[in-house]
Amino acid sequence: MAEKESKSLLIVDDSILNIDFLIGILGDDYRIAVALDGENALKLALRNSPDLILLDVIMPGIDGFEVCRRLKLRRESADIPILFTTALDDEESMRKIDASGAQGYVNKPFDREEILSKLKNIFL
Repeated sequence: MAEKESKSLLIVDDSILNIDFLIGILGDDYRIAVALDGENALKLALRNSPDLILLDVIMPGIDGFEVCRRLKLRRESADIPILFTTALDDEESMRKIDASGAQGYVNKPFDREEILSKLKNIFL
């Protein structure tokens, strides 16, 4: 686990319950920063350049798709891996995720093993 300790995550979600759950399963292995909305997510991502962003799709203000789009347009953040978190499963949302440049998504409600597996695959 020593290899993971140096990795940093930015968790972006407007739900404290979701953030607490993610910190509960990831906090021992990763350095975690948190943003509750898209504007702060952009600021933190550009300032701290995390190793991965767990990005909620549906948020007030700027949604996750727009945050992802803006990050992918900037040279300094274009290569940060993004893993969407979403309860959406409609065809249009899945197409947007596929076209976004993100590494994929994890479903809500969260499954601990799914999250750990996807992070492991991204950091291989």
